[in-house]
Amino acid sequence: MADQEAVSQAVQASPEVPVLRWEEPPEGPVLVLLDQTRLPAEEVELVCTDVPALVEAVGSLAVRGAPLLGIAGAYGVALAAARGYDVEEAAELLAHVRPTAVNLGLGVRRGLEAYRRAAGGGAGRAEAAAAALAEARALHREDAEASARMAEHGASLLHELLPGGTYRILTHCNTGRLVSGGEGTALAVVRAVHRTGRLRRLWVDETRPLLQGARLTAWEAARAGMPYSLLTDNAAGSLFSAGEVDAVLIGADRIAADGSVANKVGSYPLAVLARYHHVPFVVVAPVTTVDPETPDGASIEVEQRPAHEVTECAAAHGPGAGREAGGGHLVTPLGTQAYNPAFDVTPAELVTAIVTERGVLSPVTPDGIGQLCAGSRRAAMS
Repeated sequence: MADQEAVSQAVQASPEVPVLRWEEPPEGPVLVLLDQTRLPAEEVELVCTDVPALVEAVGSLAVRGAPLLGIAGAYGVALAAARGYDVEEAAELLAHVRPTAVNLGLGVRRGLEAYRRAAGGGAGRAEAAAAALAEARALHREDAEASARMAEHGASLLHELLPGGTYRILTHCNTGRLVSGGEGTALAVVRAVHRTGRLRRLWVDETRPLLQGARLTAWEAARAGMPYSLLTDNAAGSLFSAGEVDAVLIGADRIAADGSVANKVGSYPLAVLARYHHVPFVVVAPVTTVDPETPDGASIEVEQRPAHEVTECAAAHGPGAGREAGGGHLVTPLGTQAYNPAFDVTPAELVTAIVTERGVLSPVTPDGIGQLCAGSRRAAMS
């Protein structure tokens, strides 16, 4: 079923290449994704004609980032419905591809519930598919709006915590427009600070194992004209000890009911360093990333990635280079095993504040998380 596979299309370099979009060519609806595995060397789009192709894109990290995964999940349900596939089966496939990111399942459920409501109300398949698509587009818009509000709240928080100066901000993984319907989460805050002339330096962790900081955040920072420097993950301690970091800003893939934060592996050591050096450690994420059904950090399922992502260096060119074992250049002895978790969990007591579109939560407590989920606007600053 070759026509159901993701088809790669090269696109000309442009800062305006959409990260995700819905298209309706004559041959039928498709979901078009900017392939993040090919950045920064080239901008290539994946054209997904069915849910298995989208599942492959999610699993390979061609599309990634908690908010964007939710959007992709909702569009995936709409794609299955519009193409005439089994919607329930498609939703089940999508919802569990990456277990740590709570937004993926949330987006899938929103699209599926919209489809079910329409179908249960007597709508035909086309009308039910249109309802799922409308829900996906609504989620897309909501995320863009949430991104703008998070940027505003985060910039205000930095001004409160670090009044009267410019900021040297350390960030981890990628949290910009590549993960969002808007300008992102943590990197959206950095963009807001940069626009006001208050960004002195953005420190970009390379972020192992897939170098999402080096490949993606540096790419976004360069395009935005930010003053930035790349560092190896294990060099962060030397920056802190030299007094070169004013704040740490990261995103999140899941926030538990007790305020524990799951984010790209390497975030927890940064929180420990920040606490020791009295540097604010700030998490920026939409409220949809908070999962009140996950009671604590220990209950968060941490995705384990394939060993070859760290035992091999991905080939520099070619479709899908380095995505499968043997697809890259071996950098370890043959047969080396690897511990390769995608995320780690930071306990709430190490988090200075959580910035959401609804405001800032600080200190981070279970009660505060509960109020945030209930729709409170702002918790008191410590």
